[in-house]
Amino acid sequence: MENQITKTQIIHFQNKLIEDEKSTATIQKYLRDINSFFVFVKGEAVTKDIVIRYKQFLKENYMPSSVNSMLAAINRFFKEMGWFDCVVKALKVQRQTFRSKERELTRDEYFRLLKAAKQKNNTRLYLLMQTLCSTGIRVSELPFITVQSIKTGRAIVSLKGKTRVVLIPSDLCRELSHYAKSRGIERNSIFVTKSGRPMDRSNILHEMKALCEMAGVDRNKVFPHNLRHLFACLFYKVEKDLSRLADLLGHSNVNTTRIYTCISGDEQIRQIEQLGLVIKRKTT
Repeated sequence: MENQITKTQIIHFQNKLIEDEKSTATIQKYLRDINSFFVFVKGEAVTKDIVIRYKQFLKENYMPSSVNSMLAAINRFFKEMGWFDCVVKALKVQRQTFRSKERELTRDEYFRLLKAAKQKNNTRLYLLMQTLCSTGIRVSELPFITVQSIKTGRAIVSLKGKTRVVLIPSDLCRELSHYAKSRGIERNSIFVTKSGRPMDRSNILHEMKALCEMAGVDRNKVFPHNLRHLFACLFYKVEKDLSRLADLLGHSNVNTTRIYTCISGDEQIRQIEQLGLVIKRKTT
């Protein structure tokens, strides 16, 4: 029997992801990747050969990390359909030991973004960025920063079947308490839209990008996750405790946390040069 991909199967897969309690962002990402493959096959039967052709197409048009992410989505779909003979291997990518300077948000740039938000009288964004950066939480965890949590300085985050406690700095608690009172927010999430719904990644990203010109920060560096990244880098630089950082970030695998401890390429080359293993040419 031929493996024929249909819209009905994609809907079935979507429902399975929902049953597995995957986040909305994860489900949307999987569906985008599967629909892209659906368009590629153009009604043909799904075979190992056509999947390999698709893999080659992805290699020619996307970065290796993106290719592997897309392959992971369709491989999961194949396994759900029982098409195990169609599963393909991910690309082998050597882990980079340093961060790209072009994508790295610095502490100074973070403070310039805060200053710009304040100048624009966007108090919500001003405090939201401080919340993400000072706690290291994910954007998806932001709704758990509630009126109740700032009274205790602890937010109970429960997502994807996992529950953890996020510590909120006391100074931030005071600022958020004052903000909530000024906006008439008496319970539940503090960062909400005018309609009362929790802010999502799209809302936040749009508002952060609007600060770039005034702050003098490259737009490519400005997105919510980079605030979490900055928290992780600064914490590790001070404490050098990978296990504790993993706990703070909510990682179950320390290897995931290692991504956040990479130093910049410029800093790494300085460290290498300090080894003094190259004999310098004498100047006359």
